[in-house]
Amino acid sequence: MRDNITLLRGLEPAATEQEIYAAALNYVRRVGGVSGLSTTTKAAVDKAVATIAAATTQLLAELPDTRVAPTAEPPLRRVGAGDALD
Repeated sequence: MRDNITLLRGLEPAATEQEIYAAALNYVRRVGGVSGLSTTTKAAVDKAVATIAAATTQLLAELPDTRVAPTAEPPLRRVGAGDALD
């Protein structure tokens, strides 16, 4: 699972809210084993994603900026990624 985690620290420009949300959603889907949202899973997934996105935003803000930028582009910055969250 390690290779599926998006590295957001050290990006230039900094990670956007959309990138943080996408990473949180990916995490929740993987950990929860949820491939699609249904009426029975949506509320729990939405709540978890919001919590993880907020924690990620706080973490990135509090870590020092001394880390070297990631070698791979996050999914939303890759060519043709305009529909990555759809």
